[in-house]
Amino acid sequence: MAEIGIIGAGIAGIASAIRMAVKGHQVDVFEANSYAGGKLSDFKMGDYRFDAGPSLFTMPMYVEELFKLANRNPKHYIEYERLPVVCNYFWEDEIRLSAYADPQRFGEEVKEKLDVDPSRLQKMMADSQRKYDISGQIFLEKSLHKRNTWLQPKVLKAMMLAPTMDLFSTMDQVNKRFLKHPKLVQLFNRFATYNGSNPYKAPGILSIIPHFEHHFGAYIPKGGMVSITKSLVKLAKEEGVRFHFNTKVDEIIVEQKRAMGLRIGRDMRYFDTIISNMDVFFTYRKLLPNIKHPERTLAQEKSTSALIFYWGIKQQFPELDLHNILFTEDYKKEFDYLQNGKILDDPTVYINITSKYCKADAPEGGENWFTMINVPYNSGQDWETMIATARKQIIKKINRILKIDVESLIECEDILDPRTIESRTSSHLGSLYGTSSNNRMAAFLRHPNFSNKIKGLYFCGGSVHPGGGIPLCLLSAKIVDEMMEV
Repeated sequence: MAEIGIIGAGIAGIASAIRMAVKGHQVDVFEANSYAGGKLSDFKMGDYRFDAGPSLFTMPMYVEELFKLANRNPKHYIEYERLPVVCNYFWEDEIRLSAYADPQRFGEEVKEKLDVDPSRLQKMMADSQRKYDISGQIFLEKSLHKRNTWLQPKVLKAMMLAPTMDLFSTMDQVNKRFLKHPKLVQLFNRFATYNGSNPYKAPGILSIIPHFEHHFGAYIPKGGMVSITKSLVKLAKEEGVRFHFNTKVDEIIVEQKRAMGLRIGRDMRYFDTIISNMDVFFTYRKLLPNIKHPERTLAQEKSTSALIFYWGIKQQFPELDLHNILFTEDYKKEFDYLQNGKILDDPTVYINITSKYCKADAPEGGENWFTMINVPYNSGQDWETMIATARKQIIKKINRILKIDVESLIECEDILDPRTIESRTSSHLGSLYGTSSNNRMAAFLRHPNFSNKIKGLYFCGGSVHPGGGIPLCLLSAKIVDEMMEV
């Protein structure tokens, strides 16, 4: 039995703890906050409950896998249902489209609302699945930084098919090739935002992302997204994991090029292995002051961030569902602004309303609106002015499209911006997904899940391979588990 020290109780840190404990190791998790989950947490305002961060639950098999490893029935810990409508989309010209989970019904909707032959949608989704089948499981579930990965027959076969994977096209170019209609192209370009990327720059291989949502499905857990965190923490504790909240790690102790333990204030805690679920930038800058840092990796372009208005709304809107998108008229211009550290005056607005399925999340007759726009990472902008301006533009857009006076319906409000994202979750510059995926080599440039310089030091979470978002964070823990030498 080895003693494992884990820095951070984000979803990847919790998953790593479970995997280590199941193998019989003693695991201690140190979390600076008073709660687990990192971005995947929640809070209350009056009678309204809000999930603080991630709002989309897909690929639930990666959550279930953790329970099965511990010989537990996932249904005894977490309940969730598949959404019949993945997302509702709204445009300024009053066109509204529902992306149904059922492929045939989605095709019929596209035909009725946009006059697009459903076969275009079918070919797009088939191509997304083809790319996933060739490369998804290989490159998302294995380290790209280990030689033995590249010697596997499946990987060699995938490399032979690389010319068909749209590595040298952009997502926008791929979507235009298949879908043609500007609104449908815009809808599929939106999937770039799932890892904080720009569809006009991100490589076409990222057109794999729609497969996650439309093939594996989109779900809502009973009790909201935070139920994922709660269920996994419960499992971890049952497996003997010890959580230490309000406990900030100050340094990773390194002796003779090996991670030996953690310094917490004046206390030294020694471990056989260290796993950092902290943003890799701050892991180096704050916890490894005497080690040479991988400057080129740490200096890579960051992903976008988010500006979120949590609103308690004293009315219900049947035309809205769990996930809703109100599109900008000029999507490329919006991403050009983001690239330049600015917010377009007509941003695309995302509204998530968990009370549609979790009735206790809002009082009777009301709804809990998680209202978000994509914004640049923090590079010293005048955020107070930008937030005030964005709030006005968001309200105007909602009023125009839904034909309401939303401000008069807001009973309570809280705000999350790139600065508070960084301060609460140690995400460098408030970036939601670590390094951006705008470069076609981005997947290979992400920091690996292990240290080349320090033995016994591993990394998990959204800032390292394979990337951000719940499924990929869980996979980062799986990769660490498979490569760990204990």
